[in-house]
Amino acid sequence: MPGIKDVIIGLDTSSSPLVAVVERGGKKYASRRKGVKQERLLFPVLKQLLTRAGADLTHTAKVAIIRGPGRFTGIRISLTFASMLKYLSGAKVYGITVFEAVRLQVAASKRFLTWKAQNPAGSLAVVWHAFREEYFLQIFNAQSEAPQWLSREELLARLAARKEPLFVAGADKEHTPLETLLEGRYTLADFKDCIVRPETLVAVAQNDAYQKDALEPLYLKPARFELLGK
Repeated sequence: MPGIKDVIIGLDTSSSPLVAVVERGGKKYASRRKGVKQERLLFPVLKQLLTRAGADLTHTAKVAIIRGPGRFTGIRISLTFASMLKYLSGAKVYGITVFEAVRLQVAASKRFLTWKAQNPAGSLAVVWHAFREEYFLQIFNAQSEAPQWLSREELLARLAARKEPLFVAGADKEHTPLETLLEGRYTLADFKDCIVRPETLVAVAQNDAYQKDALEPLYLKPARFELLGK
């Protein structure tokens, strides 16, 4: 029915590929599109998904977004879109970082649960490629540590310096597995658990805890700035 707000939209425009999902009535319609020009991809993709769901933007009740880290422009696209729907139609906005999304997926996996039972003092490290030879890192343990932006050398040194066992999840360049980067030094997550899933975005929109700071971007890396000389 027109005017009924019963649609959830989930977006990850922080890097390529763009991930979009529309959920309505328990059914999910999702798309994953490669390319860094998310501003050109977003609305055609959403229109297609909303059409499949028999809805339009006026039906949106909730929007879940990845708020970083990643491409500066990419992050702004999701933030701007979510802000628009919040202030124009009253949609509720939910936000989560890439680190948190990967953590949610990996923490529920059989591989991690088995590893954690064997390594109760171990930590989960989420590594995400940023740009060229730069990476983002966040380590989750009893007291989750602040996310970092590091050169490749700094990342490897930071991980090697940890005294506790590490279970590592994330993605390398071009959204590829971390095996080559880490050369078998750590227990790695299944790669299928390391890429943000549409269903994870829908789940975020059903957890009120993610409304806090939902529109606060996590950039870590300033636009057009590199770790020169490292």
